[in-house]
Amino acid sequence: MTTELRCHVGIGPIVEGIALVADDNFSARYDLDRLKGVFSRPQHKLYGQSYQDMILVLNTAKGGVATAWMLYEMTSRQIAPKAILLNQANTILAQGAALANLTMLDRFTDGNVTQLIKTGEHLRVIPDQGKVIITG
Repeated sequence: MTTELRCHVGIGPIVEGIALVADDNFSARYDLDRLKGVFSRPQHKLYGQSYQDMILVLNTAKGGVATAWMLYEMTSRQIAPKAILLNQANTILAQGAALANLTMLDRFTDGNVTQLIKTGEHLRVIPDQGKVIITG
């Protein structure tokens, strides 16, 4: 069985991968160890978990301009998520994802994306169509 979620048209390439989900916010600067590829802020709900090659599903973006260049740094080192799906992004994160050629989508019409997708589910993310397909 597949489920299709719709959202605002996103950026980046089409990707497939496994979801890592938390009802928490996201900052590339404060939440991540960008050398080890794990969530490093002890208060984050994904603390200690690897984000490398995962499709991150989180509530909203936080942080400033440092997040933009940090996303680029992460992708250049190949220690990055495959995609970031948010209930609400900000312009800084969108600019950083575009610079890094990192897939990002937000503003899901079906509801809170952190409740619609579960950790471990396989996703196909199609940014130019504003679509996420849950395939299992």
